[in-house]
Amino acid sequence: MTFEPGARSAWHFHPLGQTLIVTQGCGWVQSEGQTRVEIRPGDVVWCPPNERHWHGATSTTGMSHIAIQEALDGKVVEWLEKVSDEQYEG
Repeated sequence: MTFEPGARSAWHFHPLGQTLIVTQGCGWVQSEGQTRVEIRPGDVVWCPPNERHWHGATSTTGMSHIAIQEALDGKVVEWLEKVSDEQYEG
């Protein structure tokens, strides 16, 4: 998946967790209640099962990653509300 500068996912969670492998650019990932973390090529990020989080590019740099998740009863993700500009700019 590729995010242009300023693009990000909505808040979401995965019933069996998710692994992100950053392949290009610079981005951010944030789990609810935690500080936003910068991610770069070669970084591997584990998002535990049912942990609300979002990820995307920084405001000035695009970012690409590979996302790996498994399905539980046919479902891989639960999409929630959009990440506000205030949350994104953190």
